[in-house]
Amino acid sequence: MATVYLALDIRLDRTVALKIMHQSLAEDPAFVRRFIGEAKSVASLSHPNVVQVFDQGTDGDIVYLSMEYVPGRTLRDVLRERGRLAPREALETLIPVLAALGAAHQTGMVHRDVKPENVLIADDGRIKVVDFGLARAVEASNQTRTGVMIGTIGYMSPEQVTAGSADARSDVYAAGVMLFELVTGRQPYEGQSPMAIAYKHVHDTVPAPSSLLPGSPPLLDTLVASATGREPDTRPADATALLVAAVEAHRMLPRDSMPPTTVSPVPPAYDFPSPGHTLIQPRADVPTGVPAGPTGTPIATPIGDAPGHGRRRRGPRAVHFLVALAAVMAVAVGVTAWFFSQTRYEKIPELAGKNLTVAKAQAEGRGFVVVIGEAVNDDKVPKDNVLRTDPASGSEVEYGSKLTIVPSLGPKTVTVPNLEGLTDNGAKERLGELGLKVDEVTRVANNTVQRGLVLRTSPPAGDNVKVGSKVDLVLSAGLLMPDVMGLARDQALPFLQEQGFNVQVTEQADDAQPCTVIAQDPKAKAEVDKGAVVNLTLSACAPPPGEWHWPWQNNGENANEDTFHVVPNVMFKNVRDAQQELQNAGFQVKTRKLMGRGGERVRGQQPPPTSQAPPGTQITIWH
Repeated sequence: MATVYLALDIRLDRTVALKIMHQSLAEDPAFVRRFIGEAKSVASLSHPNVVQVFDQGTDGDIVYLSMEYVPGRTLRDVLRERGRLAPREALETLIPVLAALGAAHQTGMVHRDVKPENVLIADDGRIKVVDFGLARAVEASNQTRTGVMIGTIGYMSPEQVTAGSADARSDVYAAGVMLFELVTGRQPYEGQSPMAIAYKHVHDTVPAPSSLLPGSPPLLDTLVASATGREPDTRPADATALLVAAVEAHRMLPRDSMPPTTVSPVPPAYDFPSPGHTLIQPRADVPTGVPAGPTGTPIATPIGDAPGHGRRRRGPRAVHFLVALAAVMAVAVGVTAWFFSQTRYEKIPELAGKNLTVAKAQAEGRGFVVVIGEAVNDDKVPKDNVLRTDPASGSEVEYGSKLTIVPSLGPKTVTVPNLEGLTDNGAKERLGELGLKVDEVTRVANNTVQRGLVLRTSPPAGDNVKVGSKVDLVLSAGLLMPDVMGLARDQALPFLQEQGFNVQVTEQADDAQPCTVIAQDPKAKAEVDKGAVVNLTLSACAPPPGEWHWPWQNNGENANEDTFHVVPNVMFKNVRDAQQELQNAGFQVKTRKLMGRGGERVRGQQPPPTSQAPPGTQITIWH
């Protein structure tokens, strides 16, 4: 899934291992999201047996991890050279691995791909586990088809094979298989295909190491059987539980516990001299200096002849060497026990911005005693998310310490007040007292609320808004002066009086438009109050309306009745029906609105009803 480069961090001037994800994965958004999340989780682990993640990022279409560089080799390399390890040496190699896995399990992380290839042995003897979470990230990728198992088949637990699920007990299973391989030099199952091996993991029981390697200590049989139970509930709950058992087994193993070689023959690392020799010389065909455990001390375990055939006598110096070696191993075991008995420190994870419930569970999973502090308002962190922790993230405290999580109340809010009936200035003053500001002010016609008073707000009264928010005001414009210009007297006056206006009339001669409104004050669309005085100027009404003559009629002289049509009376009819009726009578129609959006009924027409006009004459109707 990646290519690893040796690189130099020029900012901190340190050598790092730079892991570049393969392009096919880097192009997958699901993988990248999961990969970033897993990288953050691994970076929060602070343990001497976990390869540290320094940084994670992207550069264009490149997705990378900057990791601790561990000069040395993998446990797989050691097994290829050695074939198998002595029982005590195998446990001394497994114990640091279990310590690393245990630290991860206590934070809720699962490795999912425990195997010798992911165990690094540094040149100075340190043992470190690498690639936490990468298998989980690949599972999230779109390239993983349904039914494809992610992991290494030789170490895959039954539940990973059957259901694709994995938890801490799946890592325990893989660690048990790895112990089997360290002791015997081979994996427990072999098959012609990966599926054949997977079938055995599901249906068979991992054999005891002693069944392949007679003389292998029963303690190791018990340890392997406990870790590799087919049902997860039969295994230790996590790697820490298996670690305790492994340390106890190491304590109880005899010093010389290497069984006779019957599987994967490997020559002993040292030849033992015959009496009279003064030094133990390393064999030329076996590499020396192979790290054997947490102490980094090379181990030379002597192998005697088979029972009943006697043993070579060892020289005094050989005996002294073995005594010294036993002392070193005792110290190593003591140091290991001391390390695990010391006060454990835990780094406080980065919880800011996370959902409160999720953050609490994560912190408790790491062993903290979580206390929820008093919530605090914050403009940036949403309500019910973590604002901060006390102690702060990144701090190292004793395992089991109290951790106070301070939730966010979100931005400080205030309820928009009911401002109906207030003046513009009164509304602004009230909003200012609450920390709100007036934004837009608009006016709309209203015949029930006095002009200049608040009708409503946006957001509406009762809504909770952030302090400092802007509120729009909608004010009453009172009545808008109707447009009655050109309307007949007997149509204009009743309409204005219905609207509550006090109408004052002045007449003047105007032969062009007899008995119609030729001027109005206030002008059309002016804001006025109900009951306001309206001054209308009307043209003189002569001759009487029933004898109306338009200019083209020339008082009826030379008029040809065949060239005139009677104007239909459409007063108070539906506007659309009136238009249709006038058009059917041969007239053109123009509509005008008396107020605002107009009404549905005709309130005026010119020329007036029952008058005569030539076909095609434009008839104006008001609504």
